[in-house]
Amino acid sequence: MRTRFAPSPTGPLHLGHAFAALTAFERGRMLLRIEDIDTARSRPDWETQIYNDLAWLGLDWPRPVLRQSGRLSAYRAALDRLCAMGLTYPCRCRRADIRAALSAPQAGAPVIGPDGLVYPGTCRERPLSEAGPEDAIRLDMARALDRLGPHLPAFTETGPMHPGPHRLDARALIETVGDVVLARRDLGTSYHLAVVVDDAFQEIDEVTRGEDLFEATPIHVLLQALLGLPTPAYHHHRLILDDAGKRLAKRDDARAIALYRAEGASPADIRRMVGL
Repeated sequence: MRTRFAPSPTGPLHLGHAFAALTAFERGRMLLRIEDIDTARSRPDWETQIYNDLAWLGLDWPRPVLRQSGRLSAYRAALDRLCAMGLTYPCRCRRADIRAALSAPQAGAPVIGPDGLVYPGTCRERPLSEAGPEDAIRLDMARALDRLGPHLPAFTETGPMHPGPHRLDARALIETVGDVVLARRDLGTSYHLAVVVDDAFQEIDEVTRGEDLFEATPIHVLLQALLGLPTPAYHHHRLILDDAGKRLAKRDDARAIALYRAEGASPADIRRMVGL
């Protein structure tokens, strides 16, 4: 079974990354992907440290490593296909605009989705011909669902937290996900689009990732169906939390693998720390 570990080179790997990488490695043949499309924050030295930390943990992976910065034309081609289907529109709204629209008295209580506040559709009627360099490109969720028809796709979850197959729910996608961004104005793509294209390109059989991404999975399955791509199985695993019960972030340098290495910890110590 082909799995993958896909870190971003924007900081040091921490205990949460160690658990994710070890989980992917132990469930199949792990491929490594460097998600470096955020060029403003990605750094070559962080990428080098990723390789060093994973090798120190005893992990190996096929070469060459796929790097998202070299795949922009593939993401553009996928975006163009969705645009040609009439499923996208340009959006000029900033976060402040969205908050303001959702705070209006007639808007009701704002809904928080996988990408934050669910977009209210302010720019939904703008034609693609108006798209400019300062616009993001959004998926019109209602149109996308109409294109797929009444029999929506499903995905298999192999993790312990959400057992069983899960079929997409049109109402939930519209109300709790909304018109997600497919291409950010500063990147030309988005996490959702890039990860779907890359999982298909690398022929991933099972996506292993943290529980925090479970709610984003219907977005990915929807895009796979629209683009005619295979849907892998998904395995969402538990998160490694800090002392306050929050998910570890890149800024949690105190739990960086490199720091534990410098203090004399062994790979077996790291495994024990993350409960393996």
